[in-house]
Amino acid sequence: MKILIVDDEPNIRALMHRYLQLDSIDSDCAENGLSAQRMLKEELYDACLIDLKMPGMDGLSLIEWIRSEGFRMPIIMVSAHGEISDAVSALKQGAQDYIVKPFDPEELVIRLKKLVDAQNLRNMVESETRSTSIDDKQIFVGESPSIRKIKDLITRIADTNSTVLITGESGTGKEVVARDIHASSLVKVGPFVAINIGGVPENLLESELFGYEKGAFTGAFARKTGLFELASGGTLFLDEIGDMPLSLQVKILRVLQDKRITRLGGTDPMPINARIIAATNKDVEHMVREGKFREDLFYRLNVVRITIPPLRERREDIPLLAAGILKRFNRQMGNKVSGFSSDALSILCEHDFFGNVRELENILERAVIFSNTSEIHSEDLDLRGSVSMRTHEKEKEETKMEVSDGKSLKDVEMDAIIRALHRWEGNRTRTAKELGISRRTLINKIAENNLDL
Repeated sequence: MKILIVDDEPNIRALMHRYLQLDSIDSDCAENGLSAQRMLKEELYDACLIDLKMPGMDGLSLIEWIRSEGFRMPIIMVSAHGEISDAVSALKQGAQDYIVKPFDPEELVIRLKKLVDAQNLRNMVESETRSTSIDDKQIFVGESPSIRKIKDLITRIADTNSTVLITGESGTGKEVVARDIHASSLVKVGPFVAINIGGVPENLLESELFGYEKGAFTGAFARKTGLFELASGGTLFLDEIGDMPLSLQVKILRVLQDKRITRLGGTDPMPINARIIAATNKDVEHMVREGKFREDLFYRLNVVRITIPPLRERREDIPLLAAGILKRFNRQMGNKVSGFSSDALSILCEHDFFGNVRELENILERAVIFSNTSEIHSEDLDLRGSVSMRTHEKEKEETKMEVSDGKSLKDVEMDAIIRALHRWEGNRTRTAKELGISRRTLINKIAENNLDL
């Protein structure tokens, strides 16, 4: 917690600073309203203690400016005059509390902490309502070696503020991992704000991230707080970062470098301190080579890399995942399906799940709805309707058909290798198995054709 003390009396400033310090609360001091304005533009504060009577800009004028600039932190007005009219004016301008000198230091600290805690709670509620997640209550489940490594990495980066890039196929649980990182981090009491870049129209994306001032464009009837600002003191999760247009990538890079944003239509940069976690199901390195993603932004995001393996590469986690999903659906639907028969569990563990955990959820939701017994049996599992399976089979069929499209057999072979490598995220062993060739043969073909993968 960091507090800004604004008072023209040096002794009062020193006393309040010492009171807060005794409670392990950090604070800065400003001697007048103009100094406070400058400091608020340069630093983030959780609350302000503002004296009412000051030369130049008085406390009421400073509060009015703070609110007009969109700062959301709680404010306590401090005054040597106990006039009711002063308290009413302060509250109208945007102060949350009013305290009269001389005051009890313990009471001041108690009031301050309550206001900051209440503001943090409001931020969390507001950010959760704007989050794109449908998996808010999930945790990252698994005991396979690859998942244990990811959990260990989450623990190791908990005490850092480093940016994190999470990669993996669609449906592997990238946002669930991001939420686990946030819950283990130094900013876990702050908000978790998520946005799906690919789900927001390009012309609205910048205003959603940075916010805008009243009158910034047609239809901007009031100031809007952007997600970077809303996530201050917490985590901003940029999902599907690979879908971000190049024109916006340079602005995101500047935010990561300067830790400041400027609202659309605004002129004054504002400090932000949100931890950034990005995720994508695309091959970002390949996009960088093709000029579709900025290399400098990639390196800024790729400080810590977490790659989530597809579910078909960690089949031993399927029983644990299935049990957790079943429990959640039971709670949501009021069902009492106690578990899985051995044949149902065997079928699930053998399925490839090209849609990963999301596909497993869809299959189990349908099974819970139509199950007539206390257990899910193999006949309750409709795996034939899997969209991901049909898509995968279609890709394989398209590869076969390309022989008649005027391509040489060698070109078709290379296309098949490249597609399979992309599907398996470069895993040579899995790719070779799908293609029906040895791993050594695959490596030789990659070398012979100078494939840049």
